[in-house]
Amino acid sequence: MTHIGLNRTVKPAAMAHPALTLDLPDDAATAALGARLGAAARPGDVIALYGDLGAGKTTLARALIRHLAGPETEAPSPTFTLVQTYQTPALAIWHFDLYRLEHPGEARELGLEEAVDGLALIEWPERLGRDLPAARLEVRLSFGGSGRIARLVDCDDWSTRIDGDWRPHQ
Repeated sequence: MTHIGLNRTVKPAAMAHPALTLDLPDDAATAALGARLGAAARPGDVIALYGDLGAGKTTLARALIRHLAGPETEAPSPTFTLVQTYQTPALAIWHFDLYRLEHPGEARELGLEEAVDGLALIEWPERLGRDLPAARLEVRLSFGGSGRIARLVDCDDWSTRIDGDWRPHQ
């Protein structure tokens, strides 16, 4: 085991990561996945949300936030503010949208390291480059059919917390 990132121990990179693929036929299914992830989230978790514009990253993040903070919680996209924070009874949530970052070092100014004791939701995590925490759940959203496809890649221990047909993924 190796100690990397936000004070988390992870499996060495050479090991295959378990992955789960889910069909999300509509926004309600995307929101249900967000609530499911919220129910499994713990302090110190990182969820990296990948996908093209309109793929459902903010829809999923908003549902996760509302699951933990309450259904009436305003959860705007942090596209222009770059980060929104929420205090919930279970943990603090840091929702980052890194679309507008020009280089990975800018993320430090947003408080990414301060999110260590809470839950970090990171849209456009590829903007972090090598600074992306190694211990994370990757949620890769893409368009498929009339809805979306979510591919969850477990680079931590999410496959032990979420039921499904997890298979090795390199």
